[in-house]
Amino acid sequence: MPMRTISIPAILLCAVIALPAAAQTTSPQDKPAQAAERPTGLPAGITWKFNFDAGWGTFGFANSLYDNPKEPGVDDNLSDQWFEGYVKPALSGSYKTESSGEIYGKVSVVGERTYGSVPADFGADISSFGPEDAYLGWRSGDSLTIGENALDFTVGRSRYRLGHGFLLFDGAAEGGSRGGYWTNARQAFELAAIARLHTGPHKVEMFYLDKDELEEGESGSRLFGGNYEISLGADDSTTLGATYMKWMADAAVRPGRDGLNVFNLRAYTAPVPDLPELTFEFEYATERNGDALQADAWTLQGAYEFSEFSWKPTFTYRYAFFEGDDPQTAANENFDPLFLGFYDWGTWWQGEIAGEYFISNSNMISNLFRAHISPSDKLGAGLLLFKFTLDHPQTLGPSVTSSDVAIETNVYVDWKANSNFTVSLVGAYANPGKAVEQNSGRTKNFTYGMVYVGYSF
Repeated sequence: MPMRTISIPAILLCAVIALPAAAQTTSPQDKPAQAAERPTGLPAGITWKFNFDAGWGTFGFANSLYDNPKEPGVDDNLSDQWFEGYVKPALSGSYKTESSGEIYGKVSVVGERTYGSVPADFGADISSFGPEDAYLGWRSGDSLTIGENALDFTVGRSRYRLGHGFLLFDGAAEGGSRGGYWTNARQAFELAAIARLHTGPHKVEMFYLDKDELEEGESGSRLFGGNYEISLGADDSTTLGATYMKWMADAAVRPGRDGLNVFNLRAYTAPVPDLPELTFEFEYATERNGDALQADAWTLQGAYEFSEFSWKPTFTYRYAFFEGDDPQTAANENFDPLFLGFYDWGTWWQGEIAGEYFISNSNMISNLFRAHISPSDKLGAGLLLFKFTLDHPQTLGPSVTSSDVAIETNVYVDWKANSNFTVSLVGAYANPGKAVEQNSGRTKNFTYGMVYVGYSF
Protein backbone atom coordinates (compact mmCIF):
# COMPACT_ATOMS: atom_id res chain seq x y z
CA MET A 1 0.00 0.00 0.00
CA PRO A 2 1.56 3.35 -0.96
CA MET A 3 2.37 5.42 2.10
CA ARG A 4 0.61 8.46 0.66
CA THR A 5 -2.74 6.74 1.17
CA ILE A 6 -2.46 6.80 4.94
CA SER A 7 -0.17 9.73 5.65
CA ILE A 8 -2.76 12.53 5.40
CA PRO A 9 -5.42 10.89 7.65
CA ALA A 10 -2.75 9.81 10.14
CA ILE A 11 -1.34 13.34 10.42
CA LEU A 12 -4.84 14.80 10.80
CA LEU A 13 -5.76 12.29 13.49
CA CYS A 14 -2.61 13.19 15.40
CA ALA A 15 -3.72 16.82 15.19
CA VAL A 16 -7.05 15.90 16.78
CA ILE A 17 -5.31 14.09 19.62
CA ALA A 18 -3.04 17.06 20.22
CA LEU A 19 -5.78 19.68 19.91
CA PRO A 20 -7.39 19.40 23.36
CA ALA A 21 -4.02 19.29 25.09
CA ALA A 22 -2.98 22.49 23.38
CA ALA A 23 -6.29 24.14 24.26
CA GLN A 24 -6.00 23.46 28.01
CA THR A 25 -4.03 25.56 30.50
CA THR A 26 -3.14 23.48 33.53
CA SER A 27 -1.00 24.15 36.56
CA PRO A 28 1.60 21.64 37.84
CA GLN A 29 -0.60 20.73 40.80
CA ASP A 30 -3.42 19.71 38.44
CA LYS A 31 -1.34 17.04 36.67
CA PRO A 32 -1.41 14.24 39.30
CA ALA A 33 -5.20 14.40 39.50
CA GLN A 34 -5.50 14.23 35.70
CA ALA A 35 -3.17 11.25 35.55
CA ALA A 36 -5.33 9.44 38.10
CA GLU A 37 -8.44 10.13 36.03
CA ARG A 38 -6.77 8.97 32.79
CA PRO A 39 -4.91 5.73 33.53
CA THR A 40 -4.80 4.94 29.80
CA GLY A 41 -2.74 8.04 29.11
CA LEU A 42 -5.04 9.19 26.30
CA PRO A 43 -5.66 12.96 26.14
CA ALA A 44 -8.58 14.35 28.11
CA GLY A 45 -11.36 16.26 26.40
CA ILE A 46 -11.78 13.56 23.77
CA THR A 47 -14.45 10.88 23.97
CA TRP A 48 -12.62 7.66 23.15
CA LYS A 49 -14.11 4.38 22.00
CA PHE A 50 -12.35 1.08 21.43
CA ASN A 51 -13.85 -1.66 19.26
CA PHE A 52 -12.69 -5.13 18.47
CA ASP A 53 -14.29 -7.25 15.73
CA ALA A 54 -13.33 -10.74 14.69
CA GLY A 55 -14.76 -13.55 12.60
CA TRP A 56 -14.02 -17.12 11.62
CA GLY A 57 -15.73 -19.39 9.15
CA THR A 58 -15.49 -22.77 7.51
CA PHE A 59 -16.75 -23.22 3.94
CA GLY A 60 -17.22 -26.35 1.88
CA PHE A 61 -18.60 -27.06 -1.56
CA ALA A 62 -18.84 -29.80 -4.14
CA ASN A 63 -18.98 -29.82 -7.95
CA SER A 64 -18.17 -26.19 -8.66
CA LEU A 65 -19.85 -25.15 -11.88
CA TYR A 66 -17.18 -22.80 -13.20
CA ASP A 67 -13.48 -22.06 -12.67
CA ASN A 68 -12.17 -21.06 -9.27
CA PRO A 69 -12.58 -17.25 -9.11
CA LYS A 70 -9.42 -16.91 -6.99
CA GLU A 71 -7.22 -18.72 -9.53
CA PRO A 72 -8.41 -18.09 -13.12
CA GLY A 73 -7.71 -20.88 -15.55
CA VAL A 74 -8.26 -23.79 -13.17
CA ASP A 75 -10.79 -26.13 -14.76
CA ASP A 76 -11.38 -29.10 -12.50
CA ASN A 77 -13.72 -30.27 -9.75
CA LEU A 78 -13.16 -27.72 -7.00
CA SER A 79 -14.77 -29.80 -4.25
CA ASP A 80 -12.98 -28.98 -1.04
CA GLN A 81 -13.16 -27.16 2.26
CA TRP A 82 -11.38 -24.05 3.46
CA PHE A 83 -11.30 -21.64 6.41
CA GLU A 84 -11.17 -17.87 6.84
CA GLY A 85 -10.61 -15.69 9.88
CA TYR A 86 -9.89 -12.05 10.70
CA VAL A 87 -9.38 -9.61 13.56
CA LYS A 88 -10.04 -5.87 13.45
CA PRO A 89 -9.14 -3.60 16.40
CA ALA A 90 -10.28 0.01 16.10
CA LEU A 91 -9.93 3.24 18.06
CA SER A 92 -12.21 6.21 17.46
CA GLY A 93 -12.41 9.58 19.13
CA SER A 94 -14.54 12.72 19.07
CA TYR A 95 -13.89 16.21 20.43
CA LYS A 96 -16.51 18.91 21.03
CA THR A 97 -15.39 22.34 19.89
CA GLU A 98 -16.29 25.64 21.54
CA SER A 99 -18.83 26.30 18.79
CA SER A 100 -20.58 22.99 19.70
CA GLY A 101 -19.30 21.36 16.53
CA GLU A 102 -17.46 18.06 16.71
CA ILE A 103 -14.17 16.79 15.32
CA TYR A 104 -14.03 13.02 15.01
CA GLY A 105 -11.74 10.33 13.65
CA LYS A 106 -11.05 6.63 13.58
CA VAL A 107 -8.13 4.29 12.96
CA SER A 108 -8.31 0.53 12.56
CA VAL A 109 -6.30 -2.33 11.10
CA VAL A 110 -7.29 -5.73 9.74
CA GLY A 111 -5.40 -8.98 9.91
CA GLU A 112 -6.91 -11.90 8.06
CA ARG A 113 -6.03 -15.36 6.89
CA THR A 114 -7.40 -17.90 4.43
CA TYR A 115 -6.16 -21.46 4.75
CA GLY A 116 -7.05 -24.88 3.42
CA SER A 117 -7.92 -23.04 0.18
CA VAL A 118 -9.18 -24.73 -2.97
CA PRO A 119 -8.15 -26.28 -5.25
CA ALA A 120 -5.33 -28.21 -3.57
CA ASP A 121 -2.71 -27.24 -6.16
CA PHE A 122 -3.31 -23.56 -5.36
CA GLY A 123 -4.18 -23.92 -1.68
CA ALA A 124 -1.20 -22.20 -0.05
CA ASP A 125 -2.11 -20.30 3.11
CA ILE A 126 -2.77 -16.61 2.47
CA SER A 127 -2.42 -13.99 5.22
CA SER A 128 -2.40 -10.21 5.20
CA PHE A 129 -2.27 -7.31 7.61
CA GLY A 130 -2.92 -3.66 6.82
CA PRO A 131 -4.85 -0.47 7.51
CA GLU A 132 -8.61 -0.23 7.24
CA ASP A 133 -10.08 3.00 8.68
CA ALA A 134 -7.90 6.11 8.95
CA TYR A 135 -10.08 9.17 8.61
CA LEU A 136 -10.81 12.55 10.15
CA GLY A 137 -14.09 14.44 10.06
CA TRP A 138 -16.01 17.42 11.33
CA ARG A 139 -19.74 17.76 11.95
CA SER A 140 -21.59 20.92 12.87
CA GLY A 141 -23.51 19.64 15.90
CA ASP A 142 -26.13 22.22 16.92
CA SER A 143 -23.98 25.20 15.93
CA LEU A 144 -26.19 25.89 12.89
CA THR A 145 -29.87 26.83 12.93
CA ILE A 146 -30.66 24.55 9.98
CA GLY A 147 -30.47 21.40 12.11
CA GLU A 148 -28.25 19.18 14.22
CA ASN A 149 -25.18 17.94 12.33
CA ALA A 150 -26.47 19.64 9.20
CA LEU A 151 -22.92 19.75 7.83
CA ASP A 152 -20.53 16.81 7.91
CA PHE A 153 -17.15 16.42 6.21
CA THR A 154 -14.93 13.31 6.15
CA VAL A 155 -11.56 12.63 4.52
CA GLY A 156 -9.28 9.59 4.62
CA ARG A 157 -9.72 5.84 4.49
CA SER A 158 -13.45 5.55 5.11
CA ARG A 159 -16.57 3.69 4.03
CA TYR A 160 -19.24 5.19 1.82
CA ARG A 161 -22.50 3.42 1.07
CA LEU A 162 -25.22 4.30 -1.39
CA GLY A 163 -28.68 2.93 -0.72
CA HIS A 164 -28.84 -0.85 -0.36
CA GLY A 165 -25.62 -1.68 -2.19
CA PHE A 166 -26.97 -2.01 -5.73
CA LEU A 167 -24.00 -0.05 -7.17
CA LEU A 168 -21.81 1.51 -4.49
CA PHE A 169 -21.16 -0.11 -1.12
CA ASP A 170 -17.82 -1.92 -0.75
CA GLY A 171 -14.64 0.15 -1.01
CA ALA A 172 -12.03 -2.62 -0.80
CA ALA A 173 -11.27 -5.81 -2.73
CA GLU A 174 -10.71 -9.12 -0.93
CA GLY A 175 -9.50 -12.60 -1.79
CA GLY A 176 -6.33 -13.20 -3.80
CA SER A 177 -3.20 -11.97 -2.03
CA ARG A 178 -5.23 -10.65 0.92
CA GLY A 179 -7.38 -13.64 1.73
CA GLY A 180 -10.79 -13.19 3.33
CA TYR A 181 -12.68 -13.90 0.10
CA TRP A 182 -16.04 -14.35 1.88
CA THR A 183 -15.52 -12.62 5.25
CA ASN A 184 -14.74 -9.32 3.50
CA ALA A 185 -13.39 -7.57 6.60
CA ARG A 186 -12.01 -4.67 4.57
CA GLN A 187 -14.61 -2.27 3.18
CA ALA A 188 -13.04 1.20 3.47
CA PHE A 189 -12.01 3.09 0.33
CA GLU A 190 -8.30 3.82 -0.08
CA LEU A 191 -9.24 7.49 -0.15
CA ALA A 192 -12.67 8.96 0.46
CA ALA A 193 -13.60 12.65 0.61
CA ILE A 194 -17.26 13.12 1.55
CA ALA A 195 -19.26 16.29 2.18
CA ARG A 196 -22.83 16.07 3.52
CA LEU A 197 -25.61 18.58 4.00
CA HIS A 198 -28.59 17.19 5.94
CA THR A 199 -31.44 19.49 6.83
CA GLY A 200 -35.00 18.43 7.48
CA PRO A 201 -36.04 15.71 5.01
CA HIS A 202 -33.27 16.62 2.56
CA LYS A 203 -29.77 15.13 2.29
CA VAL A 204 -27.16 16.23 -0.25
CA GLU A 205 -23.78 14.49 -0.60
CA MET A 206 -20.70 15.16 -2.69
CA PHE A 207 -17.99 12.50 -2.79
CA TYR A 208 -14.70 11.38 -4.27
CA LEU A 209 -13.83 7.68 -3.87
CA ASP A 210 -10.74 5.65 -4.77
CA LYS A 211 -11.12 1.90 -4.31
CA ASP A 212 -8.61 -0.10 -2.27
CA GLU A 213 -7.94 -2.78 -4.90
CA LEU A 214 -5.78 -5.88 -4.83
CA GLU A 215 -2.27 -5.34 -6.11
CA GLU A 216 -2.75 -8.04 -8.72
CA GLY A 217 -6.15 -6.62 -9.74
CA GLU A 218 -5.38 -2.90 -9.82
CA SER A 219 -7.56 -1.08 -12.34
CA GLY A 220 -7.18 2.52 -11.13
CA SER A 221 -10.95 2.70 -10.52
CA ARG A 222 -12.07 5.91 -8.84
CA LEU A 223 -15.02 8.26 -9.09
CA PHE A 224 -16.61 11.49 -7.99
CA GLY A 225 -20.28 12.33 -7.82
CA GLY A 226 -23.28 13.76 -6.04
CA ASN A 227 -26.26 12.22 -4.28
CA TYR A 228 -29.63 13.66 -3.24
CA GLU A 229 -32.18 11.96 -0.98
CA ILE A 230 -35.49 13.05 0.49
CA SER A 231 -37.45 11.33 3.26
CA LEU A 232 -41.24 11.51 3.12
CA GLY A 233 -44.10 10.40 5.33
CA ALA A 234 -44.81 10.78 9.04
CA ASP A 235 -42.26 8.10 9.97
CA ASP A 236 -39.91 8.66 7.00
CA SER A 237 -41.59 5.64 5.46
CA THR A 238 -40.45 6.66 1.96
CA THR A 239 -36.96 7.55 0.77
CA LEU A 240 -36.33 8.77 -2.76
CA GLY A 241 -32.80 9.15 -4.10
CA ALA A 242 -30.96 10.30 -7.23
CA THR A 243 -27.21 9.99 -7.86
CA TYR A 244 -24.73 10.96 -10.56
CA MET A 245 -21.23 9.42 -10.77
CA LYS A 246 -18.28 10.13 -13.06
CA TRP A 247 -15.76 7.27 -13.22
CA MET A 248 -12.07 7.05 -14.08
CA ALA A 249 -9.91 3.94 -14.56
CA ASP A 250 -6.91 2.54 -16.37
CA ALA A 251 -8.21 2.48 -19.94
CA ALA A 252 -6.05 -0.55 -20.77
CA VAL A 253 -7.65 -2.56 -17.95
CA ARG A 254 -11.19 -1.11 -17.75
CA PRO A 255 -11.93 0.67 -21.06
CA GLY A 256 -15.66 0.76 -20.41
CA ARG A 257 -15.23 2.28 -16.93
CA ASP A 258 -12.74 5.03 -17.85
CA GLY A 259 -14.87 8.11 -18.60
CA LEU A 260 -18.11 6.38 -17.58
CA ASN A 261 -21.19 8.39 -16.59
CA VAL A 262 -23.64 6.66 -14.23
CA PHE A 263 -27.14 7.85 -13.31
CA ASN A 264 -29.05 6.12 -10.50
CA LEU A 265 -32.63 6.48 -9.19
CA ARG A 266 -33.93 4.77 -6.01
CA ALA A 267 -37.17 4.45 -4.07
CA TYR A 268 -37.71 2.61 -0.78
CA THR A 269 -41.27 2.93 0.42
CA ALA A 270 -44.11 1.70 2.61
CA PRO A 271 -46.79 3.55 0.62
CA VAL A 272 -49.87 2.67 2.69
CA PRO A 273 -49.85 4.50 6.06
CA ASP A 274 -52.17 1.99 7.69
CA LEU A 275 -50.16 -0.95 6.32
CA PRO A 276 -46.47 -0.40 7.19
CA GLU A 277 -45.82 -4.13 6.78
CA LEU A 278 -46.13 -3.75 2.99
CA THR A 279 -42.91 -2.39 1.46
CA PHE A 280 -41.52 -1.83 -2.01
CA GLU A 281 -38.08 -1.10 -3.43
CA PHE A 282 -37.18 0.14 -6.88
CA GLU A 283 -33.78 1.01 -8.32
CA TYR A 284 -32.62 1.93 -11.80
CA ALA A 285 -29.14 2.60 -13.16
CA THR A 286 -27.91 3.61 -16.60
CA GLU A 287 -24.24 3.60 -17.68
CA ARG A 288 -23.13 5.75 -20.62
CA ASN A 289 -19.62 5.93 -22.13
CA GLY A 290 -20.09 6.05 -25.89
CA ASP A 291 -19.50 2.74 -27.66
CA ALA A 292 -17.26 1.67 -24.78
CA LEU A 293 -20.34 1.07 -22.62
CA GLN A 294 -24.07 1.67 -22.92
CA ALA A 295 -25.94 -0.44 -20.39
CA ASP A 296 -28.93 -0.42 -18.07
CA ALA A 297 -30.01 -2.28 -14.95
CA TRP A 298 -33.05 -2.17 -12.72
CA THR A 299 -34.76 -4.03 -9.90
CA LEU A 300 -38.21 -4.11 -8.32
CA GLN A 301 -39.03 -5.74 -4.99
CA GLY A 302 -42.15 -6.19 -2.89
CA ALA A 303 -42.35 -7.61 0.63
CA TYR A 304 -44.97 -8.20 3.29
CA GLU A 305 -44.46 -9.00 6.97
CA PHE A 306 -47.23 -10.77 8.89
CA SER A 307 -46.50 -8.91 12.11
CA GLU A 308 -49.59 -10.25 13.88
CA PHE A 309 -47.97 -13.70 14.08
CA SER A 310 -45.38 -14.41 16.78
CA TRP A 311 -42.64 -15.49 14.33
CA LYS A 312 -43.34 -12.49 12.02
CA PRO A 313 -43.08 -14.38 8.72
CA THR A 314 -42.02 -12.15 5.83
CA PHE A 315 -42.39 -13.00 2.15
CA THR A 316 -40.44 -11.20 -0.57
CA TYR A 317 -40.32 -11.28 -4.36
CA ARG A 318 -37.64 -9.45 -6.34
CA TYR A 319 -36.93 -9.11 -10.05
CA ALA A 320 -33.51 -7.85 -11.15
CA PHE A 321 -32.28 -7.14 -14.68
CA PHE A 322 -28.64 -6.44 -15.66
CA GLU A 323 -28.14 -5.90 -19.37
CA GLY A 324 -25.76 -8.03 -21.41
CA ASP A 325 -23.84 -7.26 -24.58
CA ASP A 326 -25.69 -7.67 -27.85
CA PRO A 327 -23.23 -9.17 -30.39
CA GLN A 328 -25.26 -7.59 -33.21
CA THR A 329 -24.26 -4.03 -32.21
CA ALA A 330 -20.93 -2.18 -32.23
CA ALA A 331 -21.45 -0.79 -28.71
CA ASN A 332 -20.74 -2.70 -25.52
CA GLU A 333 -23.96 -3.20 -23.50
CA ASN A 334 -22.48 -5.45 -20.79
CA PHE A 335 -23.50 -3.80 -17.50
CA ASP A 336 -20.60 -3.00 -15.15
CA PRO A 337 -21.55 -4.14 -11.59
CA LEU A 338 -19.28 -1.43 -10.07
CA PHE A 339 -18.75 -1.58 -6.27
CA LEU A 340 -21.77 -3.55 -5.04
CA GLY A 341 -21.97 -4.88 -1.48
CA PHE A 342 -23.66 -7.21 1.00
CA TYR A 343 -26.70 -5.49 2.53
CA ASP A 344 -28.74 -8.57 3.44
CA TRP A 345 -28.89 -12.21 2.39
CA GLY A 346 -29.29 -12.21 -1.38
CA THR A 347 -28.21 -8.58 -1.90
CA TRP A 348 -26.26 -7.83 -3.88
CA TRP A 349 -24.15 -10.97 -4.10
CA GLN A 350 -27.08 -12.93 -5.48
CA GLY A 351 -26.94 -16.43 -4.10
CA GLU A 352 -24.29 -18.02 -1.91
CA ILE A 353 -23.28 -20.20 -4.86
CA ALA A 354 -24.01 -18.32 -8.09
CA GLY A 355 -23.34 -14.77 -6.97
CA GLU A 356 -20.28 -15.75 -4.96
CA TYR A 357 -18.56 -18.07 -7.43
CA PHE A 358 -19.63 -18.01 -11.06
CA ILE A 359 -21.90 -15.13 -12.10
CA SER A 360 -21.91 -11.37 -11.65
CA ASN A 361 -24.54 -8.66 -11.96
CA SER A 362 -24.03 -8.41 -15.70
CA ASN A 363 -25.81 -10.11 -18.63
CA MET A 364 -28.07 -11.66 -16.02
CA ILE A 365 -31.74 -11.72 -15.00
CA SER A 366 -32.78 -13.04 -11.60
CA ASN A 367 -36.03 -13.85 -9.90
CA LEU A 368 -35.87 -14.17 -6.11
CA PHE A 369 -38.48 -15.63 -3.77
CA ARG A 370 -37.66 -15.30 -0.07
CA ALA A 371 -39.35 -16.41 3.16
CA HIS A 372 -38.01 -15.21 6.52
CA ILE A 373 -39.05 -15.91 10.12
CA SER A 374 -37.93 -14.43 13.44
CA PRO A 375 -38.86 -16.82 16.28
CA SER A 376 -37.17 -14.41 18.71
CA ASP A 377 -35.07 -11.25 18.80
CA LYS A 378 -31.98 -13.47 18.84
CA LEU A 379 -32.93 -15.91 16.10
CA GLY A 380 -33.74 -15.46 12.42
CA ALA A 381 -33.99 -17.98 9.60
CA GLY A 382 -35.00 -18.04 5.99
CA LEU A 383 -35.22 -19.66 2.58
CA LEU A 384 -34.13 -18.03 -0.69
CA LEU A 385 -35.01 -19.43 -4.11
CA PHE A 386 -33.28 -17.94 -7.17
CA LYS A 387 -33.92 -18.44 -10.86
CA PHE A 388 -31.04 -17.14 -13.02
CA THR A 389 -31.20 -16.56 -16.78
CA LEU A 390 -29.05 -14.74 -19.34
CA ASP A 391 -30.01 -11.56 -21.19
CA HIS A 392 -27.87 -12.45 -24.24
CA PRO A 393 -26.72 -16.11 -24.21
CA GLN A 394 -24.58 -15.74 -27.35
CA THR A 395 -22.28 -13.36 -25.47
CA LEU A 396 -20.74 -16.44 -23.83
CA GLY A 397 -19.91 -17.97 -27.22
CA PRO A 398 -21.54 -19.43 -30.31
CA SER A 399 -22.17 -22.76 -28.56
CA VAL A 400 -24.46 -21.15 -25.97
CA THR A 401 -28.03 -20.82 -27.22
CA SER A 402 -29.97 -21.36 -23.99
CA SER A 403 -30.60 -18.56 -21.47
CA ASP A 404 -31.15 -21.00 -18.57
CA VAL A 405 -28.28 -20.63 -16.06
CA ALA A 406 -29.36 -22.19 -12.77
CA ILE A 407 -31.94 -22.62 -10.05
CA GLU A 408 -30.46 -22.08 -6.59
CA THR A 409 -31.80 -22.61 -3.09
CA ASN A 410 -30.26 -21.09 0.07
CA VAL A 411 -31.22 -21.85 3.67
CA TYR A 412 -29.78 -19.66 6.43
CA VAL A 413 -29.96 -19.31 10.20
CA ASP A 414 -28.65 -16.30 12.16
CA TRP A 415 -28.33 -16.72 15.93
CA LYS A 416 -27.26 -13.91 18.25
CA ALA A 417 -25.81 -16.02 21.05
CA ASN A 418 -25.21 -13.00 23.30
CA SER A 419 -24.32 -9.32 23.04
CA ASN A 420 -20.95 -10.18 21.45
CA PHE A 421 -21.26 -13.42 19.46
CA THR A 422 -23.30 -14.13 16.33
CA VAL A 423 -23.43 -17.49 14.54
CA SER A 424 -24.59 -17.93 10.93
CA LEU A 425 -25.29 -21.27 9.23
CA VAL A 426 -25.88 -21.57 5.48
CA GLY A 427 -26.72 -24.48 3.23
CA ALA A 428 -27.09 -24.04 -0.54
CA TYR A 429 -27.89 -26.12 -3.61
CA ALA A 430 -27.71 -25.09 -7.28
CA ASN A 431 -29.00 -27.04 -10.25
CA PRO A 432 -27.14 -25.97 -13.46
CA GLY A 433 -29.20 -25.07 -16.48
CA LYS A 434 -28.65 -25.77 -20.17
CA ALA A 435 -26.53 -22.64 -20.65
CA VAL A 436 -23.99 -23.91 -18.11
CA GLU A 437 -23.82 -27.28 -19.83
CA GLN A 438 -23.35 -25.66 -23.25
CA ASN A 439 -20.65 -23.32 -21.97
CA SER A 440 -18.60 -25.55 -19.67
CA GLY A 441 -19.85 -29.11 -20.08
CA ARG A 442 -20.72 -29.26 -16.38
CA THR A 443 -23.97 -30.93 -15.39
CA LYS A 444 -23.46 -31.92 -11.75
CA ASN A 445 -25.33 -30.09 -9.01
CA PHE A 446 -23.37 -27.69 -6.83
CA THR A 447 -23.78 -28.04 -3.06
CA TYR A 448 -22.39 -25.68 -0.45
CA GLY A 449 -22.27 -25.28 3.31
CA MET A 450 -20.95 -22.64 5.68
CA VAL A 451 -20.55 -22.02 9.41
CA TYR A 452 -19.52 -18.51 10.44
CA VAL A 453 -18.93 -17.04 13.90
CA GLY A 454 -18.68 -13.28 14.39
CA TYR A 455 -17.52 -11.38 17.46
CA SER A 456 -18.02 -7.69 18.14
CA PHE A 457 -16.98 -5.63 21.15
